Amino acid sequence: MPDVVITLNRSDIGAAIDDALDAIALEPLVAGKRVAVKPNDTWASKEDKAGITQPDTLRAVLRHIDRFGPRELIVTGGSGAAETGDVFRDGGLMDVVQEIGAAFVDHNRPPFVSVDLAYAPGRDVKGPQQAIMVNPRVIEYDTLIALNQLKLHETATVTLALKNIAMSYPAADYYGHPRSTRKHDNCFFEDMHSFIAAMAKRFPIDLAITVGHPAMIATGPLGGHAVETGLVIASTDPLAADVVGARVLGFRVQAVRHLWEASRLGVGEADEERMRFPRLSLRDAIEAFTLVAFAALGHQNPRVHRLKPHDRARRASSRRLWLRSDALVRG
Repeated sequence: MPDVVITLNRSDIGAAIDDALDAIALEPLVAGKRVAVKPNDTWASKEDKAGITQPDTLRAVLRHIDRFGPRELIVTGGSGAAETGDVFRDGGLMDVVQEIGAAFVDHNRPPFVSVDLAYAPGRDVKGPQQAIMVNPRVIEYDTLIALNQLKLHETATVTLALKNIAMSYPAADYYGHPRSTRKHDNCFFEDMHSFIAAMAKRFPIDLAITVGHPAMIATGPLGGHAVETGLVIASTDPLAADVVGARVLGFRVQAVRHLWEASRLGVGEADEERMRFPRLSLRDAIEAFTLVAFAALGHQNPRVHRLKPHDRARRASSRRLWLRSDALVRG
């Protein structure tokens, strides 16, 4: 039964990240290990940085992880729609990497090695992409931390931890910038969901951290409506974290094919009833997100599905959260 830690702080995302990570046993994952943090780095310009991990998010995660004495702390990137270095510089992420003293790896660059992927047709997980070319550094990481934005995606439905890794690891210097240009043939987009599930099985994520600073609604992964939610979702079970992120965005696991297929491959837990929520509950997180999202879209009196607590303590807790979220939205 995995823990999924949800925290909320719209005024200080670093505090929300620290609160979430304090609830996770990080020392076994980090101490003496080669730790790689993979932020969302799909595309950014100096004028538009809403679609990627924000500098203060990356700074807070790196500082927290560094406390536990990694042998090597790496920020690994592989932009899907631009040159990785340009995205990191324009988005302010490279400044953070240098400030913290982490190593930087652009895994779009050569050399390349071929890695086989395994599917499970008997469990309804099929895919035409049987192998991928990757930079061999990604195979050497002891601990992989997926640092994700809470976003919709026009093809993958949502883009969270599994998608963040799966569509970044295929080396763009080999496949093309963007990969859809097919410098070398690939089938990533013919069956993206099965591909993401197979990649999640082949390249396990040790810790998923999904941050709604900002979240992106209406569409994505770019060009959507960016909204500050202050939410952080963290778990050592990346599928559980993604299932929770999808629920916050409005989707059950059956509505996000790659999450359902990943569960068929045994990547992690997909049943919300088998998850523990040691900080914010899933229901409270959904309500807080919905309030902020509706307000950002101009609905001053949103018709939100309200909680129906069965006891006085639950009712009081829900009311406090409502007032806190509403005050933050209006402030």
